[in-house]
Amino acid sequence: MTHRNKPLRNGAAALVLVLPAMTLSGCQNFLDVNTNPNTPETVSANLYLPAILHWWVTAPAFDGRFLGRYTQMWMLPGTSTTPSTWDRMGYDPGSDNGAEQWRDVYWSFGQNLIDMMTKAEAEERWDILGVGYLMKAWGWLVLTDMHGPIIRLDEVFDQSRLTFDYDSEDHQYEVVLALLDTAIANLTRTDGAVDASYMAKGDLIYRGDRTKWLKAAWGVKAMALNHLSNKSALYKPQDVIDAVDKSFASNDDDALLPYQATNNDNTNFYGRTRGNLPSYRQTYFPVGLMDGTQFGGAVDPRMSRMLAPSPDGAYRGLDPNVGNALTILPTSQRPDNFFGYSGTGGLALPARYIFSDKTKFPQMTYAELQFVKAEAAYRAGNQSLARTAYTNGIGASIDFVNARNSDDGQSGDHTGAPESNITPISAADKSAFLANPNIVPATITLSHIMSQKFIALWGWGHNEAWVDLRRYHYIDLDPVSGAQVFRGFKLPTNYYVDNSGKPVYRVRPRYNSEYVWNKDGLGQVGALDSDYHTRPLWIIEP
Repeated sequence: MTHRNKPLRNGAAALVLVLPAMTLSGCQNFLDVNTNPNTPETVSANLYLPAILHWWVTAPAFDGRFLGRYTQMWMLPGTSTTPSTWDRMGYDPGSDNGAEQWRDVYWSFGQNLIDMMTKAEAEERWDILGVGYLMKAWGWLVLTDMHGPIIRLDEVFDQSRLTFDYDSEDHQYEVVLALLDTAIANLTRTDGAVDASYMAKGDLIYRGDRTKWLKAAWGVKAMALNHLSNKSALYKPQDVIDAVDKSFASNDDDALLPYQATNNDNTNFYGRTRGNLPSYRQTYFPVGLMDGTQFGGAVDPRMSRMLAPSPDGAYRGLDPNVGNALTILPTSQRPDNFFGYSGTGGLALPARYIFSDKTKFPQMTYAELQFVKAEAAYRAGNQSLARTAYTNGIGASIDFVNARNSDDGQSGDHTGAPESNITPISAADKSAFLANPNIVPATITLSHIMSQKFIALWGWGHNEAWVDLRRYHYIDLDPVSGAQVFRGFKLPTNYYVDNSGKPVYRVRPRYNSEYVWNKDGLGQVGALDSDYHTRPLWIIEP
């Protein structure tokens, strides 16, 4: 854990005694090394928001490079026949890979979030305080869903401690839901110093619109409640439905972070300029969901706007069980990168979907929440409501794809790379797709809902997609249709050595804060065992 250094303000006063030629006031002005004339020492509550909201959106993208290989959204091909550790559901020993959100919650948010909330409460800025509680709830939810037991909340910011104990996952969920209720209560308030224009100065996502943040809090609560689907004593599908109904009403409510692409930090993390994804490629799993293989021949109009074709125009996905799956293909059949170009090309050129430098990047969407509602309604036995929410989710996802392909002026003829040309999905094509009985049959199943939700989350919704796959043990069968819930997903044939033939269910805690400094705490929860990452989470077990 990282702790802040305490200010050393007593040093200047001591030096006054050995500098008799100076006046007292001169000594204070000259020697107060803790005063920075260029940077304010106190920050107003609204100015904490830009960095906090940046990491709320960006940290999942950091970890998505690794979680996306667990979910087979993509793989990282190489020259060896042996796939990468993460493509084999393993991890990188002695590395912080896959632990950016751990760092985000404990450090990037950390004391900054505490200070923002303290100031907001003191000034009765309930809107900013509500956002703070939402960020805190989201952080604990993501960490416990990703890592299992995490550092006890009553110890984590105790600067007197050098080692830390870990809290159980069931208790974390109790805390998360309580924090969300507090966030909702604060975001409902309009009294005190609630001020949209004040919050807008730091709010990069909703520009100070308290009502949209209130919807976002309900959205996170809906997802948290739905994660309990395997807990028969705790799962209440109607509560999930009610929470979704109080959340996003349309794509206009989507939580999106905009980018100007004038420097590194305000450029999309997945944009070609940042250089974080040029060598990654899509796998056969999302391609099969969209090219008609898994849905009775129905080709998804989103495929040509989301996924990357090969130079010959065909859409292919790589086999993550084959490390050199890209290079063994003829050049004309190798899938382009996500920007729409061969090899690692595309720098300073138009790119598709969420992979352009200025594309607005999502944290949570209306489409995603409609699929959450569809699953809950299906589990409640309300087929009609489930089908309506499911159809809404697909339609909203199509509109989302069109919007992201226009954020950075990507649509049009891309000179020199005809395979990257993008045109919007027309209203007629959208209607025809939704009218296809292979996509929206009279009676839908879990397999329809979860597979279509995965398409809507592809490329960005890494946390939620991995929770979903684990809730259904990756390859569970739909109890009605007998098909896999996630159509076409295949477990690795060559697991990482420490897995002992088992799939991954958690990411090991962050190496440089926990395995270096906190081994005693890790030992208490079994995290020193080599196969710790394969143990099912509390929410996965009945």
